[in-house]
Amino acid sequence: MDFRSVRWRKALPLCLALVALQACLPARAAAPKTYIVQMASSEMPSSFDFHHEWYASTVKTVSSVQLEGDAGDPYSRIVYNYGTAFHGFAAKLDEDEAERMAEADGVVTVLPETVLRLHTTRSPDFLGISPEISNSIWSAGLADHDVVVGVLDTGIWPESPSFSDKGLGPVPAKWKGLCQTGRGFTIANCNRKIIGARIFYNGYEASSGPINETAELKSPRDQDGHGTHTAATAAGAPVPDASLFGYASGVARGMAPRARVAAYKVCWAGGCFSSDILAAVDRAVADGVDVLSISLGGGSSPYFRDSLAIASFGAMQMGVFVACSGGNAGPDPISLTNLSPWITTVGASTMDRDFPATVTLGNGANITGVSLYKGRRNLSSKEQYPLVYMGGNSSIPDPRSLCLEGTLQPHEVAGKIVICDRGISPRVQKGQVVKNAGGMGMILANTPANGEELVADSHLLPAVAVGQSEGIAAKKYSKTAPKPTATLSFDGTKLGIRPSPVVAAFSSRGPNFLTLEILKPDVIAPGVNILAAWSGDASPSSLSSDRRRVGFNILSGTSMSCPHVAGVAALIKASHPDWSPAKIKSALMTTAYVHDNTYRSLKDAATGKASTPFDHGAGHIHPLRALNPGLVYEIGQDDYLEFLCVENLTPLQLRSFTKNSSKTCKHTFSSPGDLNYPAISAVFAEQPSAALTVRRTVTNVGPPSSTYHVKVTEFKGADIVVEPSTLHFTSSNQKLTYKVTMTTKATQKTPEFGALSWSDGVHIVRSPLVLTWLPPM
Repeated sequence: MDFRSVRWRKALPLCLALVALQACLPARAAAPKTYIVQMASSEMPSSFDFHHEWYASTVKTVSSVQLEGDAGDPYSRIVYNYGTAFHGFAAKLDEDEAERMAEADGVVTVLPETVLRLHTTRSPDFLGISPEISNSIWSAGLADHDVVVGVLDTGIWPESPSFSDKGLGPVPAKWKGLCQTGRGFTIANCNRKIIGARIFYNGYEASSGPINETAELKSPRDQDGHGTHTAATAAGAPVPDASLFGYASGVARGMAPRARVAAYKVCWAGGCFSSDILAAVDRAVADGVDVLSISLGGGSSPYFRDSLAIASFGAMQMGVFVACSGGNAGPDPISLTNLSPWITTVGASTMDRDFPATVTLGNGANITGVSLYKGRRNLSSKEQYPLVYMGGNSSIPDPRSLCLEGTLQPHEVAGKIVICDRGISPRVQKGQVVKNAGGMGMILANTPANGEELVADSHLLPAVAVGQSEGIAAKKYSKTAPKPTATLSFDGTKLGIRPSPVVAAFSSRGPNFLTLEILKPDVIAPGVNILAAWSGDASPSSLSSDRRRVGFNILSGTSMSCPHVAGVAALIKASHPDWSPAKIKSALMTTAYVHDNTYRSLKDAATGKASTPFDHGAGHIHPLRALNPGLVYEIGQDDYLEFLCVENLTPLQLRSFTKNSSKTCKHTFSSPGDLNYPAISAVFAEQPSAALTVRRTVTNVGPPSSTYHVKVTEFKGADIVVEPSTLHFTSSNQKLTYKVTMTTKATQKTPEFGALSWSDGVHIVRSPLVLTWLPPM
């Protein structure tokens, strides 16, 4: 029985009654909301000297007549003016005004405010970036190529040693940013490492009211920890003897430890608002960042309705590389966010480090799990404690089995180890519920949604997270043994875990439902159990009841994998300062690997089976190879515009990206698959299927004289022919084009996956190749 459908049937009569009641009530004008208005800057009438005057006049033109006083002042209703990566403004409008605004002269599009959420040491070594290698990239010969990583997040904790500026030269002359002060943050909190810090909250306050400044600092200071963690992951300075309660002990350093950091605080207690994010991207590009790391997202919208997609397009036009987290909605398919081809979309993987812990059942069975518990209360490994699982055998979820707030009674769990199912509430909060009810410890059991993936947490009581199969065994024992017992033990940090990397179960998955021909995610990077700097205002569990404070914390999420890629992009930018964002992305994708440290295909933690490009994209990043990829796939802004043209955008929708009316479609693409993307995803839409042909152009960034030979996977469903099969380069930056023809020989019910690779004996330039046959309509 589907529990949700039962609830819906019961609620349906009430819903109908509410609808009928609403129909009887008099209509009332909706309260103004924030809308983002994109303008065609070239169409500003000559009667205006400045764009902001034009914007205010446009607001006044569409304003409802009944608005008086401050509410009717057009300037007071404008939340932001945008002018670099995006042209336009954000303003408070009611629904009627928003409709009139969409018809006003010079308006390209009107987008409603949306709320996005955060996608919440060992990794440099695991990725092969030793201190010697990262330092050599920032050699004296590259001193003029200082790279700035902009991080849009919850702010920064400047006192962390990860942001020491020791050994760094002066702030780059190109830098136009500033250090914005506020409560708890002074000009002295910026240095030669943190060279910029800004806050963006107008959109938040316009929608949610004034920020409660007694509880929240209206300054770049990070009270959450997430922003500090992501900034340090991307570009943190080396810090010896870093750990979380002794776990993951070692030198903590970012991917690009000599890069500069600019922190843009866009997330507050109530979320991250799109108008604030847009303002931050716009400002960051104007400030002079080279790379943007954006570990947040919401639902996916068409490209022309996605403010982040539009803003990141503007950033790309200015040469800024943009990395975004893909989301934590896995393992469900079609769950990715941040799908635009000019964005590098990052999934999450494990590393070869773990934090093992053991559950010993009363029947002698040992169950292996993970934990970051380090507290005063410890269980004796020589003593057994009563074990209880409050769930039943029904398929309907039991709130008690999930250990939700208020569901556990002390007389049932006091003095016992409680088995809690993962889901609904935060993992660490479940332990808090058990602790408050008098429980001695917790076994956190994965459900089918999480499979065998293990994510460690700094629990508030002795607790071990176990995989789905081990959880089933523990629950079965607790229900069948006359007097079930268990104990928990903690084994510290273990390296050399095999297999690794593994695609994280929580990592959002493709395919890309907006455009099947654009493979997403692009790559995966470490995103499970990542140690990095933390805010001094936040506990390691992020629970308000947790009074512990730490300098470093261990987190998991695509929020953690995104800054890995941003940091590596900064390394590549330092080594190749003239490379475009597309070249950097190509280098990351074509050098990625798809085998783990047991030399087998990458696995999916959710299923234990081989992952696919819908899970891992082009593969797991390999930074050293990405610095010297041999060949790259270049994509310019005109190519992206032609891609948008075959996505059937109207001329008005296309202007969201052209920013003026002079750009029109040249119709050089016949399908989205013609974009010179480093991956090939071919879609057979007709039955019987006609042959498909795509062309790709590669640019030689390796030795001037080189010869590459092609190798392509054999497919069950199609014959693949690559012409020519050999590419002869005679100079640096020479471009050569090849053609791939795919002819169906046996239609497949599910997509087929393979690869097309070019090699000169030194470089392997690998592109994932995906074939999808759509069922007949």
